Order: sequence, then C-alpha cells, then structure tokens
Amino acid sequence: MIQFETPSAFLLFFAIFLIHVLRHFGIFSKVAFPLIISDWNGKSFVYKDSFSNVVSILSKLLAHAAFIFLVIALANPIIRHQEKVYTSRGTDILFVLDTSPSMAARDISLVNGVTTRLEAAKLGIKTLTSTEKGAAYGLVAMASEAACIVPPTNDLVFFEKRLDSLNIGEFGDGSAIGTGLTTALYHLSSSKAPKKCIVLITDGENNAGSIHPETAANLAAEKNISLYTFGIGTKGTVPIEYTDLKTGKIHSGFYESDFDTRPLEELAAISGGKYFGIESIASLSASLSEISRREESIQTFHYRFSDQNCYDFFLFAAMILFTATLIIKRIFLSEVL
Repeated sequence: MIQFETPSAFLLFFAIFLIHVLRHFGIFSKVAFPLIISDWNGKSFVYKDSFSNVVSILSKLLAHAAFIFLVIALANPIIRHQEKVYTSRGTDILFVLDTSPSMAARDISLVNGVTTRLEAAKLGIKTLTSTEKGAAYGLVAMASEAACIVPPTNDLVFFEKRLDSLNIGEFGDGSAIGTGLTTALYHLSSSKAPKKCIVLITDGENNAGSIHPETAANLAAEKNISLYTFGIGTKGTVPIEYTDLKTGKIHSGFYESDFDTRPLEELAAISGGKYFGIESIASLSASLSEISRREESIQTFHYRFSDQNCYDFFLFAAMILFTATLIIKRIFLSEVL
C-alpha cells in the first residue's frame, strides 16, 4: 500500500490551478521564462510547421509530467509492507517423500501438460508452504534408505531449497516406507507443537528396509501423530526417464504402474489419518489444503510493518523529464536557454 508522509505537498497542484484561473481572468499575467519566446511583433509566437507544433506540445506535456513527479516526490511516498508474525508455535508437518526411480514416471496432469510424480509432489508441497505460513515444515527423503533432510522449521526459504535439491535415486532404488515413517517419528516425537502430522507421498508398496510400515503407523497412533498417505500416479503403462546418479546413465522407456493402494489406506486408518489418491497436481494441492485445515492449530500473532521509501524514484523521473524538456526546446525548437 502506497502512503504519503507529507501530503501537504499536493497543495502545489492547487497553486498551479489557481494561477491558471487568475490568468484566465487577466488578474495574473503570464509568467515568462528564458526558454520561451513570448512576444513577436505584439503577437504570441506560433510555429508554422506541424512537426514543430507537435514537438512543442510534447515538451509541454513532459514539463507537466515532470512537475507532477516532483510534487509526488515532495509528498514523500512510501510503500508499507505488512507481515504476520506468529508468537506461538503451530502445527509440525513432516513430509516423507519417495525418491525411488518410479517417481520419475511422467503421468501427473498439469494445466498445460504432464510432469513427473516427484516434480508434482515438490510443486504441491511448495504451494502449501507458500499459502500456509503458521506451520513448521520438515522433510524426509525416502527410497531404499531414508534421511531427514530438513527437521521441522519455519525457514521456508531453506526448506524449499532443500526440497528442490532432491533427485531421483538419491537414496536408492526401493521404497522403505517403514524406515521413512520411523525417521519422521523420531524427529517429531520430542516436538512441543500442539499438533503433529506426517504426510507420506509415494507411488509404491513397502519393498525395502527392516521396519514394517504398520509398526511405524501404530507408534504414530500411540504418540498422537496423525499419518496421511498419498498414493501418487496413475495405473497402466506410463513413460519414464531418469539419470542414474551413480553411473550417469540415462534410463528411459515405459513403466507398468499398478501398485496396491490398500496398504496405504490401512496405514492412514491406523493413526486416524486419511488416504488420498493423486493423479493430478490439482488434486494434490486440494488434498494438502485439506490436511492443513484438519491439522490447523490456534496461534497468537501480531502484525509487523516495514516502510520502503520511494521518493527517489519520482525525483529521478522528474529530473529525467525536465532534462528531456530542455533538450527538446534547445535542439529541436532552437529556443535560447
């Protein structure tokens, strides 16, 4: 929002208007400047060719515009930014994101095409974090191994940077869902947040790791941590392409996608969460928004204001316009300065 700290400067507009009114009634004679040839044999000077007339009108418009910008600069305009600052802790949301090679399948619908399952998951997560500012977000990357990339944090810049850095196959080729969930539980169990939840985004079944997913789901229920599961991807033959990070070899072809959703549904039911089937970025964003509403906690906050001065922009613009006016009058109209 633009505000003016010295609005009295706008009275200069009234002064100019008053001068024009007085001149109209002959009370105030026309002010002459050295730039203007004011009299020629008793008559006002008039340019005979159309080009000079156009340039003369242009110079007057530029001069008026420069005056307007100068007045705005004198009014000291500022742009006031408003930021909500939370003074109490909100919900901790920890994403467990599958990075196995099958997440490179390109079958998630966008508005203007399709994208890979992993990129769609990243986009959906960033959409949530950019709109819901009160929660703390964390990230666990999971394949045949799992690691906590970002513990729950309010530093969204750092969170999104680490999210963007995840690559297909970085943690192996399998899907150790139990290990990924246990890693998330470890980082949430000591949290003092009023609400805590885990969001698992995967496109397969548990086929790696030594911890059964149901064991992790039961532990989540004991610790009052909600578990939401997302089965991302369509069924059938889908195109896939990814680069093996170890060998640098590019794998491309088609992938038969037909995983069983029942284990994911059961995991969500054990901990009082919910299962979501995801086939488009729109359904992913809507599902994540639903989770945010379900896990919303009451927080106290206050507004912090910061002002950005922008008078220098208008002052610089006025100087440029005044200079342009002088150049036009001297070079194109050959008026004496």
